Amino acid sequence: MCYLIVLMSSLLFYNVENNLLSRIDLDELMKKDEPPLTFPKTLEEFEYAFNEQGQLRHTTTGEAFVFNAREDLHRWNQKRYEALGEIITQYVYELLEKKCNMTKVILPVDVTEEEPRSFIYLSADAMSNPAKLLVLIQGDGVVRAGQWARRLIINQDLDSGTQIPFITRAKEEGYGVMVLNPNENHLEVERPAKPTPLPSPEVSDEPAEKRERKDERESKKKRDFYEKYRNPQKEGETEQIPIRENSSPEEHLLYVWDHFVSNAAARNVFIVAHSYGGLSLVELMSQREAQVKNRVCAVAMTDSVHNIWHQDASKSIQEWLQQHCRNWVSSPEPLDTPVEPMLPDCPRLSAGTERHELTSWRSFNSIFQFFSKALHTGDEYEEESSNTVTTRSSHRTKHDHNHDD
Repeated sequence: MCYLIVLMSSLLFYNVENNLLSRIDLDELMKKDEPPLTFPKTLEEFEYAFNEQGQLRHTTTGEAFVFNAREDLHRWNQKRYEALGEIITQYVYELLEKKCNMTKVILPVDVTEEEPRSFIYLSADAMSNPAKLLVLIQGDGVVRAGQWARRLIINQDLDSGTQIPFITRAKEEGYGVMVLNPNENHLEVERPAKPTPLPSPEVSDEPAEKRERKDERESKKKRDFYEKYRNPQKEGETEQIPIRENSSPEEHLLYVWDHFVSNAAARNVFIVAHSYGGLSLVELMSQREAQVKNRVCAVAMTDSVHNIWHQDASKSIQEWLQQHCRNWVSSPEPLDTPVEPMLPDCPRLSAGTERHELTSWRSFNSIFQFFSKALHTGDEYEEESSNTVTTRSSHRTKHDHNHDD
């Protein structure tokens, strides 16, 4: 008897729900459920601004950025976050140009008007500074020139998420600076929509009852789709046109090395490479080993994802990394605490944080101290060896005309 009551209740509920859904235009419900994927184009329109501490705050409430602006609409919230991220990218470019006095240089250097392009940023003395050059390489993903982590810029502050503190201090200490842009690899264009063929008018010979059952099945499919996926709006299809000789982070670094770093006047090159940037650097060494050893004084990696075994790094590369490189990794240990090495390459030190994206900022002071020590040690070594051919300066003279192509 109880089973019969439950069954009848279920049938009644199904009929009521079915009748209600049958009265709803599901296409219209879909549009109302997810707001349009159109978002503000400026920080002002978003009603956000950076305060004096470099923190992003709502201009009315003073609150930090809220990701879940609309409950149960994760995709819409994510698209809103990405739209804000694009604005942040342009904002950082403006800071590089106006606050740091960096100059945008278009890549490839011989780009035509018709083809897609990328760019890097150079300080005024990046190519002419005779003493020191700092090269900044971020990880992979959505971050562009001048950024370590978009998440930090939005949720924490500009100092932790951008490369601006590194640029400012480097210039104060007499470095020329190059800011790379390894993730600007292609131009994304909208793919033309395929024309939808118009249905040919047909006179159906199906019995009315059969047509009703068919319509009911189609209606059920639509309801099921709505219930499962909440009917997200369809986005336009795009295609990617690769940027010549810069279609990947590894290609980009190799291109910048060949066309800029190798032609710079600096006697000592220093590199900061975060995450995937470390992998790209090891890849560069595999292709330009003699040049890198000749020009680079020290490398600071931050939570690098390189792997000398998977990347087939030679024994000589491994030995050079052990001597000239340090990798500040995410760890619960205090800053600069030695961390057990996983592979026989550069020594690992704690960045004083377990958050991957924070490793560059937390090791900021330690990195510049490491560079100063490496430069001082190198200068002493060259002074002692001034009459030999083993110094980097004499080694460079010896190899000036031997390009590793």
